[in-house]
Amino acid sequence: MEKEFRLRSWEKQDLSNLVKYADNLNIAKNMTDMFPHPYSEADGTAFIEFANASHSAHIFAIEVDGEAAGGIGIHPQHDIHRKNAELGYWLGETFWGKGIISRAIQQTVDFAFRNYNEIDRIFARPFGSNTASQKVLEKNGFILEARFSKILIKNGELQDELVYAIRRENFYQD
Repeated sequence: MEKEFRLRSWEKQDLSNLVKYADNLNIAKNMTDMFPHPYSEADGTAFIEFANASHSAHIFAIEVDGEAAGGIGIHPQHDIHRKNAELGYWLGETFWGKGIISRAIQQTVDFAFRNYNEIDRIFARPFGSNTASQKVLEKNGFILEARFSKILIKNGELQDELVYAIRRENFYQD
């Protein structure tokens, strides 16, 4: 059964929920090292300040049952990469398997294409070991463009980096 959610800006009062859901090794193991484990109040405060101060990204809280239970962001690229934006996301483990991330991705991609006329391609870079993220991207029309074998190091282990992308013309085909 799909669970209701909404995307909104991060607020200072989200700190306790952010720490509650982000302080989870099962989430952190699939994120860059900028997403720490353990996840402290200081980490959460810094993130909320970054999310609200960023002029080159739109970083949304995923609110479920009145709590900030995850995050999703679109990060426009610059210079010769300016036709591209990177998508990043995470969700509290309690809410996995409820269709939230899939629908949040769809809403965020739609937001990006509607608000950034120059962007033609949105990409995401899941770890090769993160099959759940790969499946949700594929469900949303993202195509695997590249696999870079054992180029990332996370928790002392080499990981594959995958590059999935969706193009504006493919997103609006329906």
